[in-house]
Amino acid sequence: MPFFEFLTGSKCYKTEVVEDQKVKTAFFKVGEVKIELLEPTCPESTIAKFIEKNGGRGGLHHVAFNVEDTAAALAEAEAAGLTLIDKAPRKGAENLMIAFLHPKSTCGVLTEICQQPK
Repeated sequence: MPFFEFLTGSKCYKTEVVEDQKVKTAFFKVGEVKIELLEPTCPESTIAKFIEKNGGRGGLHHVAFNVEDTAAALAEAEAAGLTLIDKAPRKGAENLMIAFLHPKSTCGVLTEICQQPK
């Protein structure tokens, strides 16, 4: 976190553990952009495996886009021929409804779509 505090010129505004995803999150706000750092809470975490695969360096795991309706965005993505990881939205950090699109159909970038809580 100290590096991102230095880089962004702002302090982390929130941390949260997401038990079912086995991660601890830390959030930074830079203008209209939100940066979310992920830390695994156990060796079986997808994030722990990602870090291990990348030689312990971590790196960019995914990019997220805010949408009005996650379920509608999933249906639109599937209709466009994109491969879905999540067939239905699920709860993520900050009470967002989230879903992921598979990197094999998004130019190699794991893509998250997320909706603000209503």
